[in-house]
Amino acid sequence: MPHNDIQAHMDVVGADDLPVGTVDRVDGDHIKLARTGPEAGGCHHLIPLAWVEEVDGKVHLSLVSDDAMAQWEPADL
Repeated sequence: MPHNDIQAHMDVVGADDLPVGTVDRVDGDHIKLARTGPEAGGCHHLIPLAWVEEVDGKVHLSLVSDDAMAQWEPADL
């Protein structure tokens, strides 16, 4: 999957099509999610690019949204 299609401000959704967050930027082999929005709780989070299933105007993950948010890494430590 070419991850250079992932752009800032794209919506990130789980395999259940529910929101996970919004792309802030691609940071190495992770997507750094924006800290704004109800899912973020005011903090940046990292999700691995390996979770990306498809990019088509949105970033679709292979995990359902609850699983993705349970496993994301905080980026503001």
